[in-house]
Amino acid sequence: MVKKQRLSKRSYRSRRILKMYQELIKIPKDRIAVLIGAKGKDKRLIEKQAKIRLQIDSKEGNVTIEGEDNFQVYLTKLIVKAVGRGFNPKSSLELLQENHIIEFINVQDYAGKSKNKLARLKSRIIGTEGKARKTIQAITSTNIVIYGKTVGIMGETENVMIARRAIENLLKGSKHGSVYYRTERDKDKSIRR
Repeated sequence: MVKKQRLSKRSYRSRRILKMYQELIKIPKDRIAVLIGAKGKDKRLIEKQAKIRLQIDSKEGNVTIEGEDNFQVYLTKLIVKAVGRGFNPKSSLELLQENHIIEFINVQDYAGKSKNKLARLKSRIIGTEGKARKTIQAITSTNIVIYGKTVGIMGETENVMIARRAIENLLKGSKHGSVYYRTERDKDKSIRR
């Protein structure tokens, strides 16, 4: 009888270990403090909402995600990547909702190797006093962040695709007014469906 209890405890432990999934992601070191939050508050919030465990190496910028549900680990990887690319940890938790996604556009693909062109293109997306970014966000109900050489767009799937098209048109040189008009038209079409 005693041997059966020991075997069952071992088998339970080994089954639990086998069910653990793990992902490793590297984020910029300056975003580690944002991921952790004041006194670890944001880290604990992410762990609680996603039902996973985060191990953060602040010296290297490595974040290990562990959990029993592979899909939750994948979603948490997207959340950590979003925080690493400039999003707020609390708003990144939107990615746990079923119809929310995140897309990244590499501005350098449009700028080439020119640092001046990269800065100019990022400025086009932001607009005067942030007007272009705010307008696209308002029309599409998305969250847009420009960080480093990338633009991140987070929101509902269809809205993210509309915002992506708008930003790509700005990067290709379209006028702001015509981009806003097309974006509003695309949004109206998606509502009518």
